[in-house]
Amino acid sequence: MAATMNNLKEAIRAHRRKSGLSQADLAKLAGVGKTVVFDMEHGKESIRLDTLGKVLSTLNMTLSIRGPLMASPEGIDLIARATDSEP
Repeated sequence: MAATMNNLKEAIRAHRRKSGLSQADLAKLAGVGKTVVFDMEHGKESIRLDTLGKVLSTLNMTLSIRGPLMASPEGIDLIARATDSEP
């Protein structure tokens, strides 16, 4: 789990920086508190899925889940990009 949180926190930080956003800017655009972005970028493990979704969607990122028993090898998107249409 630690490696996964490291990957997630680094991906969020990298996307935010490449977007030219401060933590406060990202928080405002995502509709979350600025401490939420700070916590995510520092690997806090107890973040609500809906809150994570707001931040990832704002950064045009997705979060997917895959498993050997799933019908599709691509898995399903738990959190879709803001530009993706709703099913």
